[in-house]
Amino acid sequence: MMKFTKWNFIFLVGGIIVYTADIGLDFWVASKYFYQRQYFWAILILCFRGLSSLITQIFSYQWFKNDWKGTDPGKLDWIFLVHFFHCGIFIRYWFALKYGHQAAFRQDSSGDVSETDPPNMIQKQAIDVLTDINMLRVFKTFLETTPQLFVQIYVLMEHNNHNFYQYAAIIISFCGISFSMVDYQISLRKSLPDKEELQVLPKLVYLFYKLLTITSWILSISLITLLSVRSSVILLILLWSCGFAWTLKQHTTFCKSKEMEYLYRTVVGIILLFTFFNIKGRKTKACISIYYATHTLVTVGILFVCLFWKPAVIKEVHLTIVSILTILSLVLGIIFLAVYYKYFHPTTYCKQQTFFDEVDRRAGDNMEAGRFQNFIMQ
Repeated sequence: MMKFTKWNFIFLVGGIIVYTADIGLDFWVASKYFYQRQYFWAILILCFRGLSSLITQIFSYQWFKNDWKGTDPGKLDWIFLVHFFHCGIFIRYWFALKYGHQAAFRQDSSGDVSETDPPNMIQKQAIDVLTDINMLRVFKTFLETTPQLFVQIYVLMEHNNHNFYQYAAIIISFCGISFSMVDYQISLRKSLPDKEELQVLPKLVYLFYKLLTITSWILSISLITLLSVRSSVILLILLWSCGFAWTLKQHTTFCKSKEMEYLYRTVVGIILLFTFFNIKGRKTKACISIYYATHTLVTVGILFVCLFWKPAVIKEVHLTIVSILTILSLVLGIIFLAVYYKYFHPTTYCKQQTFFDEVDRRAGDNMEAGRFQNFIMQ
């Protein structure tokens, strides 16, 4: 297992700052919309925030219940109360800072590490708690941050009145997506055996692949929404249904209860609206090709419809700029995707399975496979 380094700790602190800033920005943007009497957008921003927070709290609390099974019930009552007030993620960040600081800074001093907490156990605790946080942040990214980014871009295109808080919301949204993508990829590499730490170049390639393909898709959905809100809703529901059906076909085993598993599959369907990931840890060359080929066809179709049926609410020059940005980000995103899968993607599927089988055999030593093995994003 790879080590939890000082750079990982720095990224952790940066993630906390961005997460906190994102919460404050949500309420700030919503208040601005209320002040301008644009109540629909204000309520929509808050709904995205509330929905993502609710779902992440549910998953976080269930994981605490699974991990702390057999412990003092009073601790779980306290954890439930914290999650009831939507502060569960901060408890996890506290544990991450605690274990991460020990793993990254204090293991050089033998006096700081007790015999009951050997270095390898501290490293495992730090990586496990960071992995759980990054999984929750992936949920938040595609349940809240990405939809809010779509809303902000759509409002800019529709009303053509540019305000500072709108640009600030877009920038913070991009920062949130960026931190989520990079942090997730770090955790993914750390959870795979016999894999080297992902260096700066692969991280950047992966980041640009995700951001550019997501940006292209958001711009496309914004354009079709300008044409017809009903058509946009129908398209998104259809695509979500396809994603949900795919998760059913995969027979995912991410959660221990049937109810939580269906909630997980519902969330996966929403995430698949914006990006692709492999939920079973299998080779996905065919699936990812079909996924992005479909997105490309839908994007090109939307652009053709807009060119021949120009929405009255957007100027022709703006339509041209958005169309160019959509095509450019899509092409560049596909190029970065091909480069990442060609040179940087971890493909040790057989080794990974062998590793987790070995972990399962060591369950008697209180070592068990983590949740992350069932959530392999591509």
